[in-house]
Amino acid sequence: MDPEISPAREWAGLRTGSGTEPPGQLPDASYLSIERTFCFADLTGFTAFTRDNGPLAAVEWLDEFRKVSRDVAAKRGVRVAKWLGDGVMVVSTEPTPTIAWGGHLISHFADAGFKVRIGLATGTALLYEGDDYVGEPVNLAAKLCAIAEPGQILAHCDVADLPSWLQVIEEIEVDIRGVGPVGGIQRLGLTN
Repeated sequence: MDPEISPAREWAGLRTGSGTEPPGQLPDASYLSIERTFCFADLTGFTAFTRDNGPLAAVEWLDEFRKVSRDVAAKRGVRVAKWLGDGVMVVSTEPTPTIAWGGHLISHFADAGFKVRIGLATGTALLYEGDDYVGEPVNLAAKLCAIAEPGQILAHCDVADLPSWLQVIEEIEVDIRGVGPVGGIQRLGLTN
């Protein structure tokens, strides 16, 4: 992600008016339409592990997951938008680093005793109130993460955006509760 692009800078660059208007003259819009890649990842089996081993043991998993997620996001130029308990949402202005982030996590945790699952989608959404995202690609990425198998990436993106070390294993149609069938979903995997 370009260090000069942040939600605040983007909002400032695309707002109507100068930003210095008196209170009664400030434009009413509280959203901005943007193109982004959204990615959700979560630990699989975390609830059962917590129940069986207790919260202190589970926090060790969570610490490792968050540390690696944050570190890889910083190195790949994607932004951790929010933590979701045993999950995370990341966002980027560019799809390839975001896809690479997901692949990196799958690779890192493949032999760690626990696995992650990834869902991602690229598209237009609303940056709402400067710090939240609303729209179809956000929802699709979250739903894909929820139905992905442990160690799996389900993506709705342009294949040309894949890093060279990831490949499409198969293209599938998934049935998403509340949405119905969605085609063109790629199950991604590491290249040999």
